[in-house]
Amino acid sequence: MKKLIIAVMITATFVGILQAQSNADMRDKFSIGVRVGGNLSNVYDEQGDNFVADAKLGFVAGGFLSIPLGSFLGVQPGAYYSQKGFEGSGNILGSPYAFNRTSSFLDIPILLEIKPISFLTIVAGPQYSYLLRQKDEFETNLGTVEQEQEFENDDIRKNIFGLTGGVDINVNNFVIGARAAWDVQRNGEDGSNTPRYKNVLYQATLGLRF
Repeated sequence: MKKLIIAVMITATFVGILQAQSNADMRDKFSIGVRVGGNLSNVYDEQGDNFVADAKLGFVAGGFLSIPLGSFLGVQPGAYYSQKGFEGSGNILGSPYAFNRTSSFLDIPILLEIKPISFLTIVAGPQYSYLLRQKDEFETNLGTVEQEQEFENDDIRKNIFGLTGGVDINVNNFVIGARAAWDVQRNGEDGSNTPRYKNVLYQATLGLRF
């Protein structure tokens, strides 16, 4: 009986070592992934007439590559359709207004991966965002106006650079992601549009790695 227990313990230890090695080997492999989730976005460094912004929810989906640079480092470029925006209120010439903006971006992050253990990846790096379209709902005492725009030649800044960082939890081929991202450039030059601001968001996603 004692020999059987010892044999089982040795086998379990050997299997555990193989499993740990398998998980470690996964960190060295190139992979392609997709993910989908939600953004909780808002704005900061805003400029306007008594402008106050509240957060709103949006959709995010896209794909990424995981390119290893060794067992503990890698690079993760990606491309995502990402909805950002805010709900705001303020005053123009003494008249109150309510404002709801949904901005659709193509976000392209290029992230450094740090992989201290097999199931955890820490990511951080720059992000380029291109403004695809924008939907505004503007409400005043006179009524509500909706406007949707696709930008070509406009004074709104369409190319915006920012920073992003977060973690990926790796469970087999599934990836649970959490990110924070913020723009380092304002959405327009002084005098181009009101309100003026920088985007900030918190993001949660569920993905699949191939």
